Amino acid sequence: MVKKNAEKDVGFVRQFNELKKKHPDAVLLFRKGDFYEMYKEDALKASVILALKVSDKILPLEKDPIKLLTFPRHELDKHLPKLIRSGQRVAICEAIDQPNLKVTNNGSEKRNLTLTG
Repeated sequence: MVKKNAEKDVGFVRQFNELKKKHPDAVLLFRKGDFYEMYKEDALKASVILALKVSDKILPLEKDPIKLLTFPRHELDKHLPKLIRSGQRVAICEAIDQPNLKVTNNGSEKRNLTLTG
């Protein structure tokens, strides 16, 4: 079971890296269950704006810990306007196990990215 969770964590980092290449000017905000998470440089940037503490998360297959900023889902209405008012472009992402595409009920493909700001 630990291995499965570790693979999911690595998958989220891969998803972050791929989306960051496509949207380098956006702060990527990932929803994972009841929390929102930001990673790496986005976590550092948002921590200054939101006055929240950044932590280091150690992941398997990563040589260095990554920076992580997290807050509860119910605080999105408080934090999102602060990010946007500070001039940040924010992309809200649904963290998925397989970071490519999700297939909707009618069979069409859906990308899991919403840009605001």
